Amino acid sequence: MYDGIINVYKEKGFTSHDVVAKMRGILGQRKIGHTGTLDPAAEGVLPVCAGKGTKLCDMLTDHDKTYRAVLLLGTETDTEDTTGTVLEAKDTSGLTEDEVQDVVLSFIGDYAQVPPMYSALKVDGKKLYELAREGKTVERKARPVKIFDIRIEKIELPEVTMTVSCSKGTYIRTLCHDIGAKLSVGGCMKELLRTKVGRFELSESLTLDELQKLKEEDRLAEAVLPVEEVFKELPEIRSDTEELDKLLKNGNPFRSRAVKDVKGGDMFRVYHSDGTFIGVFKYDEEKHMYYPEKIFLGGN
Repeated sequence: MYDGIINVYKEKGFTSHDVVAKMRGILGQRKIGHTGTLDPAAEGVLPVCAGKGTKLCDMLTDHDKTYRAVLLLGTETDTEDTTGTVLEAKDTSGLTEDEVQDVVLSFIGDYAQVPPMYSALKVDGKKLYELAREGKTVERKARPVKIFDIRIEKIELPEVTMTVSCSKGTYIRTLCHDIGAKLSVGGCMKELLRTKVGRFELSESLTLDELQKLKEEDRLAEAVLPVEEVFKELPEIRSDTEELDKLLKNGNPFRSRAVKDVKGGDMFRVYHSDGTFIGVFKYDEEKHMYYPEKIFLGGN
């Protein structure tokens, strides 16, 4: 049984669920989950959690992400990318590179984004893309997202290649659509490559074929990052009493004087005295207690 996270390179043509299904076969276990959907036409980093690592899925989904995208100006589609039906095409010959650059960079910062109809978000219990395939369009509320940075790599109109660092929940397809709308020519996403999810980098990702080869060489464990490694930037608290060991084994909150100058909201990796990783705890300044955020001790 594998417990941890595998940095998978999702190739074009696969859905995120396809990757999970393939990974079940490669790892030989059922308990597997992914950490944020990538469209079939997109590729790049897709951290996959296994065993006890599945408890990390929500935490990793919340991480900031970085993408390399190609924006196609002058074309508007129903899916906001080039896989969809063209709704409108406009001439872009009047655009200048400076104008395009100014508009693209204007999206850096807080941004109220309306999710696309072709997305997995649910309205009244039904996924938006299911409604869209039925020819229905429903009102979607704008959601606050944040664009931390946009680095324009190349402008060859009508295409713009850019690297975008953003908060969770950001749709790059919609960003492309909105840039096109602000330029009054329309726009959609032509290509998307996710290059980073939290600490997981593109350069360290492995394709399904590479993972299968590692399995055949009996080296698959090399690709599995232990759960505690995800939190290695957090300071550590290690139990030094039998009483605290008992509290930790049951996932209970505890007091400790092991850390000086601790502030409310500070997070810690917590270990049993025998070195077993218990989980992540957060300090409550008012109660002077450490409370569990996520416990990894025990069964899968």
